[in-house]
Amino acid sequence: MLLADTQLSAPGRPTQPAVSTAPEPPTQWHRVLTLLADVSLFIGTREVWTQAATHRPAVAAVISVCYASILVCGVLALVVRGRRALARVDLCVLVTGLTLALCTFVLFHRGSDESVLTAQAARDLVAGHGIYGHPWPWLFGGNGIALTPTVTGGYDYTYGYPPLAPLLTAPLLRLGHGGLPAIAMSTGALLVGTVVLWWLLPAPWRSAATMACLGFSMISMYGRLGYPAILALALLVPVVVRWPRIGRGGRLGPAGVAQAACLGAACAAQQLPWFLAPFLLAGIYAVRRGELGARAAGLVVLRLGGVAATAWLLINTYFIVSQPVAWLKGIALPLLQGAVLHGQGLVGVSLYLTNGSDRLDWYGYASLLLFAGLLALFVLFVRRLGPAATVLPWLAFWLATRSQDGYYLMMTPLWLAAAVTAPAAEFAGAWQPFARRLSGPYRRPARIAAAVLLLSPALASAALAATGSPPLRMEVTSVRHDVRTLSRLTLRVTNTGDDALTPHFTLTRGQGMYPYFSVLRGPATLPGHTTATYELRPPEGTYALPKPGQRIRLRVFTSSPQTLSSADVTLPTV
Repeated sequence: MLLADTQLSAPGRPTQPAVSTAPEPPTQWHRVLTLLADVSLFIGTREVWTQAATHRPAVAAVISVCYASILVCGVLALVVRGRRALARVDLCVLVTGLTLALCTFVLFHRGSDESVLTAQAARDLVAGHGIYGHPWPWLFGGNGIALTPTVTGGYDYTYGYPPLAPLLTAPLLRLGHGGLPAIAMSTGALLVGTVVLWWLLPAPWRSAATMACLGFSMISMYGRLGYPAILALALLVPVVVRWPRIGRGGRLGPAGVAQAACLGAACAAQQLPWFLAPFLLAGIYAVRRGELGARAAGLVVLRLGGVAATAWLLINTYFIVSQPVAWLKGIALPLLQGAVLHGQGLVGVSLYLTNGSDRLDWYGYASLLLFAGLLALFVLFVRRLGPAATVLPWLAFWLATRSQDGYYLMMTPLWLAAAVTAPAAEFAGAWQPFARRLSGPYRRPARIAAAVLLLSPALASAALAATGSPPLRMEVTSVRHDVRTLSRLTLRVTNTGDDALTPHFTLTRGQGMYPYFSVLRGPATLPGHTTATYELRPPEGTYALPKPGQRIRLRVFTSSPQTLSSADVTLPTV
């Protein structure tokens, strides 16, 4: 041993430093992100397992294995030593999430109004019929599928989305009846979109894709409901990842062409991408103009828009040719259908905090004005607002008449994609109009003034809508009911405004809306400044009364102009 030591330290012989074979350790935030994605898979899993244990024991066994995988991945996320090892843990977390999503799909695939409409459109398409402008009221009869009531006193029974979802659902019609084929299509799109996002993100961030798409049981729920927006989300994923680099150097290249085609296909799947596309195109133009100049940037955006428009037209051509008017009305239906107020946005003021408004149209105006104002602000301050391009469009929906949270939730994976791959550094050299006027010693006041100028019309419109007065004053004169049900309701209604109104009556409790009541007695149109008596009957003959103490609201909608009048209904003691 002494000889060996002497030989190793003998003078004149250079010593070689030992080569470390230890793997490069991952950063702590990568470990934490993997752990959070792993933990997020617990959300909602017990409910699925409970259902499976009763009806599908084999599925329950698979879920139990997924529980073991979650536990093991939790340990490995904290103890593995190398980045490659942690990347394998990320992959295991992804596979576990995909497996749980498939198990949930097997158990819960009842669907929604969106899935049954999409599946029926696919069936009519296969049968050679038109899919637009044809009502299918039998889809909603007595099966718990939600209706979309309109201010005209009716319901929307038609398909009101672009045609890509029915086209992709058609090959799956053999899977079953009802909305199951559409649910399978949207769930499959979500799983593929999740894998694509996971693959496109830098390795340390990949578990965030698993968490955002599958972990909170939020996006996957919309997939199981068969929403066409999930298909649009999956198509937008490759568009949004590194989107400021599209057209770099003045060329789209194969990747840019593919991204443009996906953008067009997303716009042919659902209407939400229509609101994102202007922000992406404006941002790409600004970044490319800062790099290449105005003419070259314009050509890039024209080529990008041309490819997207071509993809969109190819998907829509058959429907444009076969039923042009019905197709146009169909894809514009969500914007024009006149659906009643619903959602978690500002409309809650008129729905829950006041007795209504005679200026409901101004919610729609406010939403459009806010969208235009945000787009203008984005163009003016793209260097600052560029990273938020995938979030800004959805702010406008908070002021809309239909402001349900699904419009925000379903696009949240795009927020993640942009946050990771489109940071502020990508926009540092972007072109901004009026850059000189909005800089210098008065930069801050000038920017505040620009923001106030562009957003004030929307805020003023929203204030007009929320502060409107209910045009109808209602007094309950008699109620026919027993302990559990109501069968008749008689009202004295006064039109306090100048316009003649055609009222449509319903009772609500909570946030849902019961179907419209039938008018047995009373004028169809109530002239201004007149009073009339109305006798109402529930649509099924009786209305189930809630427990004592629960608030019952009488709501009256009119369509021209769009108004809402509400009043509390107090039932006399039986």
